[in-house]
Amino acid sequence: MNRMDVDPAWQRHAPDDPELDEHARAAKRRKIILVAAIAVIAAIIILAMVLMRGGSDSKAPTPANPAGTQDAPRVTVIVPGRQQIVNVITATGTLAARRDMPVGVAGEGGMVSRVLVEAGAWVRAGQTLAVIERSVQAEEARQLAAGIDVARADAALAQQELDRAQALVGRGFISKADVQRRIATRDSANARVRVAQAQFGAARARIGRLDIRAPVAGLVLSRNVEVGQVVGSGSGALFRMAEGGRMELRAMLAQEDLATVRLGSPASVTPVGSTTSHQGEVWQISPIVDPQSRQGEARIALSYSPELRPGGFASAEIRGGTVDAPLLPETAVQSDAKGNYVFIVDAQNRAVRRDIKVGETSDRGVAVIGGLNGNERVVLSAGGFLNTGDKVTPMRSGVQQ
Repeated sequence: MNRMDVDPAWQRHAPDDPELDEHARAAKRRKIILVAAIAVIAAIIILAMVLMRGGSDSKAPTPANPAGTQDAPRVTVIVPGRQQIVNVITATGTLAARRDMPVGVAGEGGMVSRVLVEAGAWVRAGQTLAVIERSVQAEEARQLAAGIDVARADAALAQQELDRAQALVGRGFISKADVQRRIATRDSANARVRVAQAQFGAARARIGRLDIRAPVAGLVLSRNVEVGQVVGSGSGALFRMAEGGRMELRAMLAQEDLATVRLGSPASVTPVGSTTSHQGEVWQISPIVDPQSRQGEARIALSYSPELRPGGFASAEIRGGTVDAPLLPETAVQSDAKGNYVFIVDAQNRAVRRDIKVGETSDRGVAVIGGLNGNERVVLSAGGFLNTGDKVTPMRSGVQQ
């Protein structure tokens, strides 16, 4: 067949046409992209269905987790119950002498010539602590002593004259009236002797009062006088003493604690800076409460010890009987600006804050004297990471309280 007889249109669409090949390749690419997009969408749908099925299965109740709380944090709880606990009241206060006795000038005073004791010395009753210069008073005493001798001489002369008069009255040389006058003269002379003796005794007493003496046996706490100092009745206390060296702690207690303390309650006192405790007992309880602080004073009697210095600060533990209260480990008790509290788990397994009042804290734990009955489920630890209303999974502790 002649080559010229072929249809020209067929020649334009022959397989060897470059334009036809380009269209074919573009269609093939579109088909591949469409298939890949469908595959990606299908994979995403399948993954979403798997995740949704897994989430619903984890929240569904199971025999091991009937409440469906697998996502709730686990906390350890205890039920403390109630125990007989010794009620120990903790307080602070100031150390002082049980009988703080100021010693001053009892007489007219003068210039101090000698000081015989220092602070910290033990003295007996009546012992001289300081001496005041007495040269003037001594001369006055000697003058009064001489006056006694004069009065005695006058009394002796009056007695002799009376005796002579009585011997002559019977002979008629002296009248009875003269005898009576001589008797009066004799009696007056004897009275002047007694007056002189009294004046001399008063002078000696004044001289004796110039000595500053200890009123009782005890410990000298302070010395406030020096040699050469002029002292008098208005000079104040020259020495301070503790009767018998006995000390005390004036502990300040809250009103509710003061009501539980009794006379004779044993107490343990520890001065600041010391690790030694001193045993004593409550010997006086304040009959009033300060209207501002709502506190009262309990005075704890203590024996002498060099560590017990009046004016120092100390803490006390007063044992005031027993109380029936729950006992918690220290890890269960939290505190903030509002006070002490614990977290308990309610019937819906939710954490609930419960404010409490704590009592004695010892190696055994913390006594809760208010806020708990003892039958609550108390969070043992991790309470600081909980908030009221948080869902939890309670796990009972094996520790016996």
